[in-house]
Amino acid sequence: MIRLTSTVLPFRVNEYVLELIDWDRIPQDPIFQLVFPQHGMLCADDERRLRRLSGDGGDRRELAACVAEIRAGLNPHPSGQRELNVPSHDGAELAGLQHKYRETVLYFPQQGQTCHAYCTYCFRWAQFVGDADLRFAAPSPDRLLDYLTVHPEVTDVLVTGGDPMVMTAQRLRAHVEPLLKMDSVHTIRIGTKSVAYWPHRFVSDKDADDVLRLFEDVVASGRTLAVMAHFSHPRELSTDVARRAIARIRGIGAVVYCQAPLIAHVNDSAPVLTQLWQAELAAGAVPYYLFVERDTGPYDYFKVPLAQGVEIFQAAYRNLPGLARTVRGPVMSATPGKVVVDGVDDTAQGRFFRLRFLQARDPGLVGRPFRARYSESAAWLDELELDLPTTAADIATAMGPQR
Repeated sequence: MIRLTSTVLPFRVNEYVLELIDWDRIPQDPIFQLVFPQHGMLCADDERRLRRLSGDGGDRRELAACVAEIRAGLNPHPSGQRELNVPSHDGAELAGLQHKYRETVLYFPQQGQTCHAYCTYCFRWAQFVGDADLRFAAPSPDRLLDYLTVHPEVTDVLVTGGDPMVMTAQRLRAHVEPLLKMDSVHTIRIGTKSVAYWPHRFVSDKDADDVLRLFEDVVASGRTLAVMAHFSHPRELSTDVARRAIARIRGIGAVVYCQAPLIAHVNDSAPVLTQLWQAELAAGAVPYYLFVERDTGPYDYFKVPLAQGVEIFQAAYRNLPGLARTVRGPVMSATPGKVVVDGVDDTAQGRFFRLRFLQARDPGLVGRPFRARYSESAAWLDELELDLPTTAADIATAMGPQR
């Protein structure tokens, strides 16, 4: 089943991650679920088609066409990433950039579009399947700098992937150091899973010290360097080398923020999330976001209904010390912006989800509260029935088509 599923979804794992797995508990072990393809990630009809075409005597071209068709049906670029987020400059679309929120541009260095190991839930799975038409990738920062020159409102650049920390320190410097020439850029973020999947990158790799010198140069320039670390389960913080990596990053003046989605089979439990956020705080990192699993890839396998998600989040949150209550969630990164489910209200008109924009494509919506009819099964924004006053009709317009 691993081989069959990995013809559609990417699969990669390293020795460090393998050692995190409790092999006496597979397939239920959460780290095993996190990195190994599982039965049920593809629908039964697709599994049967793949099994037939990949058997002896199967037609390779027909198999490739089947794989492409299945991938296209898995919503490879959710929330309007390709249609709405790719900016233009001088009349041309800019490869490897996304600009959804006024202050922030996402930058995808071409050489950083892989990871040390792949998460089975990853919403950027389409970056890793070898299809150039599905990838975001910039060969150099030149076009990014051109774009920033004419968009001084952009103060934050998120270097993402894939994982930029798969690059050598020299190559990473070539992408990051030019940003220090832009006075309008105040914050540089590095989106990475490496602290969980290969913390040696910051501790014992041959150029680990060079990476930290680059980070130190960013901080010395007067900018904030934020390492956006992805920790999905507390076991990823259980090793000495992971905690040492965080300590070394913090030691040069960078800030480590932690985020992950709420994922069925992995962390959909209040005690697990409490332990995760407590472990992040103990390591000196900042619990930041608990996302709702995006509607892409093996979404049906990993999704947690919003009603269940808000209960899990609130139960976990109540058990945190005050300094760990920086975490926000559950948050949907949907087409119009980041929408947090603040809770559930029982009213004379019925039961409602309390919703609010933490970030928005339209800055005027940031902080705007609204509500939707309560649903036991809805797991994404476009499955909710919004309850909006006429004065907030612009919110409904901003929602647009979600898929």
